[in-house]
Amino acid sequence: MRLFGLIGYPLTHSFSKKYFTEKFEREGLTDCRFENFSFESIDDFFTLIKSNPALEGIAVTIPHKRSVLHFLDDVTGIPEDLPACNCIRIMDGKLYGYNTDYIGFEKSIISLLQPQHQHALVLGNGGATAAIAFALRRLGISYEVVSRKLHGNSSKTYKELNKVIIERSNVIINTTPLGMYPEIDTCPDIPYQFISAQHLLYDLTYNPVKTLFLQKGEERGAAIKNGEEMLVLQAEENWRIWNS
Repeated sequence: MRLFGLIGYPLTHSFSKKYFTEKFEREGLTDCRFENFSFESIDDFFTLIKSNPALEGIAVTIPHKRSVLHFLDDVTGIPEDLPACNCIRIMDGKLYGYNTDYIGFEKSIISLLQPQHQHALVLGNGGATAAIAFALRRLGISYEVVSRKLHGNSSKTYKELNKVIIERSNVIINTTPLGMYPEIDTCPDIPYQFISAQHLLYDLTYNPVKTLFLQKGEERGAAIKNGEEMLVLQAEENWRIWNS
């Protein structure tokens, strides 16, 4: 039995397990199984590897996308300026790291981009942020990372956001878990009153389908998109890598 899995914490509402389980059933892949491996400390990673010798591929989600890098034998599959891993292939006892998040994001947003979409605000500074920033650079879109406090790659705090900044930032991307089920009444603290029909709001969350962040943007006439297509695209890219 070929074993694949997802590591992260918490994994209460995992997209990957449901997606791959249904994929295996749909495609008649009776020799494949996908499991969730939930642990808060990355120190438990090697225990997982040793106790599951059948593992061939691992999807990585928060909070381990950065910390897992130190455990990899080969990172040539990850661009140099993208310090995050969301896909691991295990072959001959070695761990090969990849990032497919940026591929999924880029393919899912490109058809929505308009001439005015030249500058973006990336809300949040976690593991997914690195992939989004990398994709934006590939697309030729300048960006600023916004977080509660200035740290890492962030250059703005939420308190600094004003009319001028929002109006010039016609792409706003939420990489935080704010608004994700079951906390559906939460959203990033930005001045939504300055959003217009010139904006595109993108939320990496897919559950609920329309987060409060997206609702508020839609009410102001903005184009909106959730993260479901991105997840499907990166999952299929993971599958390609695990079978290449």
